[in-house]
Amino acid sequence: MDTLTLILLSLLPCLVIAAGVHDLTTMTIPNWISGLLILGFFPAALIVGLAPGVVAIHVAVAVVALLIGMGLFAMGYIGGGDAKLLAAASLWFGLYGAGMFVLWTGVAGGFVCLGILIARKWLQPFVVFTPGWVGRLMEPRGDIPYGVAIALGALLAYPSSGLVTVFAAGH
Repeated sequence: MDTLTLILLSLLPCLVIAAGVHDLTTMTIPNWISGLLILGFFPAALIVGLAPGVVAIHVAVAVVALLIGMGLFAMGYIGGGDAKLLAAASLWFGLYGAGMFVLWTGVAGGFVCLGILIARKWLQPFVVFTPGWVGRLMEPRGDIPYGVAIALGALLAYPSSGLVTVFAAGH
């Protein structure tokens, strides 16, 4: 594997980790992360040899994910950054990998939500000894940083993504 391929295939893991950490500590996901995921997909798809029709399917999956994310945002279930991250990450998974991505994101979301709710109940007295972002996270009726779940789902599902399966089959 050459260095450029390694760098391009590392973009998704690195960027979703950055998104998850940023969401956890600030309750926001910067647009540049989703933008780089989108921009980075196309050279990665080219270098691993995805056919143009397959790339089009990946784009269609991302558009559907964006529409679903926009609906969830409109209903107040997730933030706007979460919706954009969901769509940008979906671009990397394609039709077959999207199922695993959604499954792992849902499982991770359940654990993240449960963990934060338990922490809010039992660790509240210790919040005074923590950084400010932990205090915001521990607010009893505060938001849940769902970008963390999206990041975990992407990391767990990445081996089944269209890019990785095509790359693995060729090498």
